[in-house]
Order: sequence, then structure tokens, then C-alpha cells
Amino acid sequence: MVDDSLYALRKLIVPEVVFGAGALRLVGQYAVNFNLTHCLVVTDAGVASAGWSGSVVDALQAHGVSSTVFSDISANPRDTEVRQGVAVYRAAGCDGIVAVGGGSPMDCAKGIGLMVSGGRDVLEYEGVDKVEVPAPPLICIPTTAGTSADVSQFAIINDARRRLKIAIVSKSAVPDLALVDPSTTLSMPPRLTASTGLDALCHAVEAYCSTVSSPMTDLFALRAMRLIGANLQNVLDNPQDMAARENMMLASMYAGFAFSNAILGAVHAMAHGLGGLLDMPHGECNAILMPHVVRANCQVVPARCADIAHELGFAGAPSGADALGDFLHDRLLDMRRRAGVTATLGTMGMKREDIPSLARNAMHDACMLTNPRRFTLQEVEALYLEAF
Repeated sequence: MVDDSLYALRKLIVPEVVFGAGALRLVGQYAVNFNLTHCLVVTDAGVASAGWSGSVVDALQAHGVSSTVFSDISANPRDTEVRQGVAVYRAAGCDGIVAVGGGSPMDCAKGIGLMVSGGRDVLEYEGVDKVEVPAPPLICIPTTAGTSADVSQFAIINDARRRLKIAIVSKSAVPDLALVDPSTTLSMPPRLTASTGLDALCHAVEAYCSTVSSPMTDLFALRAMRLIGANLQNVLDNPQDMAARENMMLASMYAGFAFSNAILGAVHAMAHGLGGLLDMPHGECNAILMPHVVRANCQVVPARCADIAHELGFAGAPSGADALGDFLHDRLLDMRRRAGVTATLGTMGMKREDIPSLARNAMHDACMLTNPRRFTLQEVEALYLEAF
């Protein structure tokens, strides 16, 4: 007999985490603890120019650990870039990986590790629990407050040939260590601060409404929402407010704990196609789609949506699924606009003729399986149109 009670058997998968200012400087010490001698430092040009990858190289060197930097990574990391990273890893004789940056370097680093150890192409790991061989030691150092790739079992890779983002979901994609240093987010420009903050909110909202949420994931999702509601606008208005930066980084981590275990929903299923087909920024895609999907989902999870309104501090939420859905839609739109994300899918490059293929891909995305409402293909097409 299946136990579908509130306290049915659940598991919670999280990496070892060190949180706080200065955590980045511990990378050398932990690399030695993992018996690493030569690390592939996976980063991107923006993070390198901000100096964070250089700080990582210095911290490794201070503990006698050599490194090779790989930074040829796009905003939506491609399978071709993963393969290039594998070649660099092998040529340099690396025995571990340090990813420093946002979701793109961290996802690419995960793909590199899976290919190095498993011997299969990164695209062959698409789906859930397709990884058979553990990856080399992976240390993640996030420099944005939103993607949560540093604590999750997800790796999102752009299949360049199909122009489609694939999701790899596996315990082997969970980093061995996350060094979560809020001071690294001080270098984020306003647009990135906004989009990653709204991405973290989307993670928390979708995890809370997921069909496989649990009391453990709910705890983290609700706390993340409260922190984002209280701090996102403040960190945009006062970029040097370290307390607000810390709270946003904590929210991102909590949201990551939640969605890594409860999975996501239709927002991410729809956004993955946009990132693959049009190379649109992931966080902004989520931010644009979220108000419309939340309104639609409110029809089946109104109590959960009422909790979302409460945690975000949206006063005056009405009762009734229709009214509450409209209320949340409008408040989330306003929150997004105040954060400076004013684009629509149309102004970002999506065309109406793209919608049928995007909707078909979204229906087959792994994240759609845990959305609380069973959307039809036509309903997904309509949601894209609403966000157009």
C-alpha cells in the first residue's frame, strides 16, 4: 500500500555547505581535504573580469594545489562547451573541479565531471537518474544569488543541434561542497541582481506548489519567499547593503534545497525551451512567465497560493481561486516591474510562430511532471501568448 500521507517516506539531498563572508578563501583547504592536486577552475569571462576566479586560483595555489582555468562558457552553456571543457580537463591532468560563477559555469562544470567519469556524452545523461558513475570532486562557489546550482541535483545544458535545453537530474550532479560567500554578489550589476533574485523566487514558488513537495522542502521554500519579499527590492535600491545581500544569498540557497528535492513546474518547463531556441536569459524568462503560470495553477492549489501571498507580504489577498489568482498575477507583475524586468517574451525575441514548438517541448520537459495542474498543449500555448 502506498503511503500518501503528509509524512510519507522522503529523502533530502543537499551538499556540504559553508555559508558566510570569506567562504571563498577556504577553497584551497577543502581541495587538500579532497586530496586534489590539480583543479579545473570553470568560470566565465564576466566572473574572471570581476576577479573572483583569480581569487580562487590564488587560494588553491596557497595550499599547493595547481589549477587550469576554463572560461569559454556561454550564458546558456552548450554541450559543445562541455566537451571542450572535458578536453581541457584531460589535457591538464586534472583530478577535480572548482566552479566559480553563476548557473552557467556551475552547470557546465557538472556536465564536464559527468563526462570525465562516465565516459558517455553529456547529452546521454538527459533525464532523471541516468548517471551510473560518480563524478570527480566538485566544489561550487556561486557569485549570484538565484540559480542555486551550487546546492542542487540539476544540470541544465543547451543541446546546440536541437536548440533545446536538457535537464540532467541526478545525485551525482550535487556538488561535494558549496562555498557560499555573499560578498561575491557585490559585483553583480542591477539587471543580474534582479533576474537572479526573481529566479530564486520562482524556484521557491514552484517547489512549494510541486506535486512532490514535502514538509522538509516546504520549510525551505517558505523561508526563501519571505527573505526575497523582504530583501530583493532593498538590494536593488541599495546595492552595497551587505545584510540584504546575505539574505538574498541565503534565500537562493534555501530555494535550492527546496527545488532540488521537490523539483519545479511549468515555468521552468516553458523557460527551458526559450533558453534553448532563442538563447534568452534564464532568470528573465522565468520572471516573465511566472505571474501567468501562478495564476493558472491557483485554480488547483489556492491554499498554497494564499501562503505565497502571505510570505511575500502581499496584503489584502482575496479568497476564492479566481480572485486570488488574479491578485497574485498582478502583484508578481508589479514586483517584477519594480525590479526592472519590464520586457515581454515578444520584446526579447520570441515570435508567435515559435509557440507551437516551444509548447511541445515544454510538455515533454521533466519539470512539467511535477506541476500541480495538468496543462494541455493548448493551455501551454495560451500561457506563452499571455506572456508575449
